[in-house]
Amino acid sequence: MKIKMFQVDAFTEKLFSGNPAAVCILNNRLEEDLMQKIAEENNLSETAFVVKKNNEYEIRWFTPELEVDLCGHATLASAHVLFDNYVSDYNELTFISKYSGILKVKKEGDYLILDFPIGEFEKITMPEEIIKGLGKIPLESYKGKTDYMFIYRDQKDIENINPDFQILAKSDARGIVVTAECDEVDFVSRFFAPNCGINEDPVTGSAHTMLTPYWSKRLNKQELEALQLSKRRGFLKCRLEKNRVKISGKARTFFNGEIIITD
Repeated sequence: MKIKMFQVDAFTEKLFSGNPAAVCILNNRLEEDLMQKIAEENNLSETAFVVKKNNEYEIRWFTPELEVDLCGHATLASAHVLFDNYVSDYNELTFISKYSGILKVKKEGDYLILDFPIGEFEKITMPEEIIKGLGKIPLESYKGKTDYMFIYRDQKDIENINPDFQILAKSDARGIVVTAECDEVDFVSRFFAPNCGINEDPVTGSAHTMLTPYWSKRLNKQELEALQLSKRRGFLKCRLEKNRVKISGKARTFFNGEIIITD
């Protein structure tokens, strides 16, 4: 069996930055066990599996260790691959995801715009074990559907966090996002997910479904610009629209080839 695969740097306009994702274009659905093995072999933060169904595309996302409910950068990468190689005459795609429903991606110039459901979250008491793992007490603490979100004073606080990933891996969440206001853009963030096999994710689109409504309310702005301060960095444009979040970014293809699976 041969599977067409692309590797794409998402949320960046140049190679070797942003967040790399693998995109597997399938003729038919694969067994979950095989998708997980492919993701483990790729050893990227996410591998997306895409199969056409009528005029829509089923999509699933796997880290090297498990399947996730929602992934922004691998959806952006998948749309980039489809627009560039399969549906060049279209400017909007519809993805069907197992756990997050209908997701649309629109192309406007060099930007791809993700249309995702808003991430609901609630204020919580600071979890002592996670604060110990981060090494710095936040100003505010929140818990969403799958992630924690911690608010800090400024960009320096975010840059200087040096996590203990062994402690963070014991958390009951997919990941932990730390964020602060800054001068260069509206807000910055970092994202840690050691219990998913990713110590620090380079750029996390799905985390911005929480970050956008939080900062939109706090800054009284519907449109926001964001930087994720990983080593590779990533730039995102975000817009809050009722119960949806529009997350925009660019992408670049690094390579394309084939996976060859033999018995």
